[in-house]
Parts: sequence; C-alpha cells; structure tokens
Amino acid sequence: MIILALDTANDFGSVALAYGEETMEEVPLHAPDGFSGILFDQIDRLLKRNALTLPQVDLYAAGMGPGSFTGIRVGLSAVKALAVAGGKPCYGISNLAAMANLGSAETRAAILDARRGEIYAAVYGAHTTAEEVTDFPRWLASIPVETEEFLAFDFTPFEAALSISRFARATRTTAPRSLAGSIAELSLESFRAGSAGDPALLDANYVRRPDAELLWRDRT
Repeated sequence: MIILALDTANDFGSVALAYGEETMEEVPLHAPDGFSGILFDQIDRLLKRNALTLPQVDLYAAGMGPGSFTGIRVGLSAVKALAVAGGKPCYGISNLAAMANLGSAETRAAILDARRGEIYAAVYGAHTTAEEVTDFPRWLASIPVETEEFLAFDFTPFEAALSISRFARATRTTAPRSLAGSIAELSLESFRAGSAGDPALLDANYVRRPDAELLWRDRT
C-alpha cells in the first residue's frame, strides 16, 4: 500500500511517501509564508523521484493539528481533494499523536508551543489523556505520574518547570520537525483498524479556537 502523507500544521512541515510501514522518503519543508504556494509542487517532485504517479497512491493522510489555522486547512484541503479525485481513503492524524508515536516509553507525553504562554499537550500510551491547551506547569501537575517520556521540538521553554517537577528524571526526547512519516504510519494503523477514511468526514483538530473566532466573540 502506497501512502502519501502531509504535515502543514506549523511553519516547519513535511511530505512523505510510505510503502506500508516503511517510509520511502520524507521531505522536510519550511514555509513561514504558508504552504499553499509550494505544496503541490513538492508532492509532484516527491512522486517523480520515486517513479510514482497519483493513481498509484492508495491512501492519503495529513496532520490535522493542533497548529496554525491556515496551515492545517491547506494540508487537509489538499489530501481531501486528492482522495476524492482518486476515490481513495483519507485520514487526519493529530500532530501531537504523530509526535508521541516517535517516542518509546509505555506512557509518553507530547508538547507543542501554543504561544500566548500556553502549550498544546497530551499523554499517550498506557495512560492516555485528552489533548488540551493550557499553561505548562498546570498541565504537569495534572498528568499521570506514570508518564516516563516527554517529546517536544525544543525543550528550552519547558526545562525549568520540568526540572523542579515530579518528572525531573523523565526522558526528554527532541522530536524531529518532520512528522509526515509518522502521520503515514498512524494512518495505516487507522486503515487496518477498519476506519473508513471518508474524506467528507475529515476535519481539523484545533484544540484552541481560531483567532478570528475569538476576536468575533470579544466583539459580540
């Protein structure tokens, strides 16, 4: 099974091709001005380098957030359009879950900077928690004591609080910013578990409401 996976939820994204559980190629992308102008060109190049065409792709997947409102929409719209055109299944995968998938501990936590002094975070594995947006010290105090590993792109903002918490000795794993390969792997798991992968049901996972919605609320 050939899988094409995208991640455009943050400034640093990626595209990947996988053959079953094996990642054939993963390409890191950096698009501070947005992915809409480069994404399809990158997909085309990736397919050509691997001697593949879109009709040969069996499954599509994209990171569905949390992250940038616009970035998430670009990736989801792309895979939904490709899946509908080709009559193929399509899956949205949480970026936090994709990050946690790169860890190794039985109970592991993924952390993303949500700005405004907040984080997006959740615990996965044997003691899973819901994804939420909150401040880091408060979240640390609420998660299962069994959490053995933390994953983040950069631990600089978190190290001080971690070092004085009950998780001071927990493993810190710096995750790669390219998550498309992990997204492909988790989408295959969803497919094998019997999920239909209906493109019409694919939706974003913002965790926090978009800025435009918050601004509208404040004005009403």
